[in-house]
Amino acid sequence: MQKLGTTLSSFIIDEQRKLGNKASGEFTGLLNDITIACKGIANLVNMGDLADVLGATESENSMGDVQKKMDLIANDLFIDALENNGHCAGMASEELDEILTLPDGKPRGSYLVTFDPLDGSSNMDINMDVGAIFSVLKAPKGKENPTAEDFAKPGTEQVAAGYCLYGPSSMMVLTTGSGVNGFTLCTSIGEFILTHPDMKIPEDTSEYAINSSNQRFWEPAVQEYIADCIQGEEGKLGKRYNMRWVAAMVGEIHRILCRGGVFLYPIDERNRDVGGKLRLLYEGNPMAMIVEQAGGAADTGYGRIMEVQPNGDPHQRVPVIMGSKNEVEKILSYHKS
Repeated sequence: MQKLGTTLSSFIIDEQRKLGNKASGEFTGLLNDITIACKGIANLVNMGDLADVLGATESENSMGDVQKKMDLIANDLFIDALENNGHCAGMASEELDEILTLPDGKPRGSYLVTFDPLDGSSNMDINMDVGAIFSVLKAPKGKENPTAEDFAKPGTEQVAAGYCLYGPSSMMVLTTGSGVNGFTLCTSIGEFILTHPDMKIPEDTSEYAINSSNQRFWEPAVQEYIADCIQGEEGKLGKRYNMRWVAAMVGEIHRILCRGGVFLYPIDERNRDVGGKLRLLYEGNPMAMIVEQAGGAADTGYGRIMEVQPNGDPHQRVPVIMGSKNEVEKILSYHKS
């Protein structure tokens, strides 16, 4: 008989018990709300065209990206899960232009949640990796409707961060500030089960992930680093490198957590004026927290991602270099020189 193992719910409760009198149960409830949303999304992603969720809509999100059907569905599932149980006070989503405040009459909680409800949604139509990314912050006390300024906290102030990967199996990867743990969704019982305890990123790697179609727009430091990687054993770095790219940050970071590597979405000449490509509050910061908690490093090329001070725009962008610690430091040496 297969052993059930530790469920995500049990794991969260055990973590809260370690906090003693600090544990109110509200945080546990909030993470359970997020889990409910992720389970609903996983079910629809697995069904694909059988559920009529593939394809694009005629609308665009706040960043000008064409929205897929599942972008909007996943966004609604997150909102429905978070706005009814009194654990959340406000939300910021990639699919919403502004901060979402709860409707009148809904109970307010002690936390703010930011999320990308379906990262890599363009992969849906070709049955490749997609995922959700989320970050949890403390809400201001005594304020019924938080504003964008209340979300403008550096990543160091995150209470928790995580992602859910929808691949051959669905996995929730979570940190609450004391390591990183991975949970696989058991569809027969509808529970996430602890399968990857205390995930650690190897400090060294010979694998990098970058969208090489943007090569001509990169800064000289990134140009030089990738050129040296391509040179392999004969080049400056003295070893053979492999490149990977799945066009979904969740898939890239999950691979790095499992076997090491670095992920780069650097600033380039096309997005310099807006600060980069990826969004700070619901992509850069939560993934940086996960990577650092697993022993890796996360930087913009000019400083630690989690120390970037948000400017009040919930869709603020940031360049990203993260993954195996020693390789990130190697890339930063190119920037310094």
